[in-house]
Amino acid sequence: MRHPASLLAIFCAYICALALAAQAFAGPPKRVVVAGGDLTEIVFALGEGAHVVGVDSTSSHPARTKDLGQIGYVRRLSAEGILSLSPDLVIAAHDAGPATALSQIEAAGVQVAQAPQAAALPDIVDKIRFVGDILDQEERAEALAEQFMDDLTDVADKVGKLVGTPRVLFIISLERGAPLVAGSGTQAETMITGAGGKNAATGFTGFKPMSQEAIIQAAPDAIVMMAQHAERFGGVEAILKRPDIALTPAGRNGRAFVMDGMLLLGFGPRTPEAIAGLARFFHPDDAERVGF
Repeated sequence: MRHPASLLAIFCAYICALALAAQAFAGPPKRVVVAGGDLTEIVFALGEGAHVVGVDSTSSHPARTKDLGQIGYVRRLSAEGILSLSPDLVIAAHDAGPATALSQIEAAGVQVAQAPQAAALPDIVDKIRFVGDILDQEERAEALAEQFMDDLTDVADKVGKLVGTPRVLFIISLERGAPLVAGSGTQAETMITGAGGKNAATGFTGFKPMSQEAIIQAAPDAIVMMAQHAERFGGVEAILKRPDIALTPAGRNGRAFVMDGMLLLGFGPRTPEAIAGLARFFHPDDAERVGF
């Protein structure tokens, strides 16, 4: 039978071990998986990229993310794939899923933190602060949030001085017959209006197919697409030659613009840069005057 003093020593050692383990767990995460390209950009902008061991397929910036573990598409995550990277934290977009996968990850003892949704451009600072809190980088996050708002305000001021409001059609896909375009209430519309344009697709919300007759009637002055999608359909020149596009002002004048999808629609820290790029395209004769 053990002496009471020995049992006490063992008990104390056990308590100390638990305390040390709790302290280690409470510290900053050492192995981070990120599901959401916007969140990945924020993590790296905060100087925490060295802790990232895995990212989803929407995470393409900065370029070194391609060398990290890949976990698939943000809305089709696999618990097994993520857990194989041995993370101690998963930072996920508000719409990451499926929910069962996230629950399985949490059940395995890994912290899962889902970011708030950014419904409007100023809401992006909420995501920046959220990531800063999770990574124990509150000061850096606040500085990044302030810089973001300064840049967004500067771009908005310049856009307000532009002349004219071109009609812009955002096409997200051409895969199934009629082009799938962005209506009201979409991030694409927010970016179009933020850059001094007007959404040519009206009368519906979200993304819907648009017939050839409707596209011609909408008379867009410019077409915008994500670069990744445009390449799958032969690039800008091939798209402008489509019968439903060629008969519009955009088609007749060769006015189509492509941009990296995450930069364009990600609502991440580079959003002011994306708006400025769109504004320069929408207003080629006036952008230089206002400082773009």
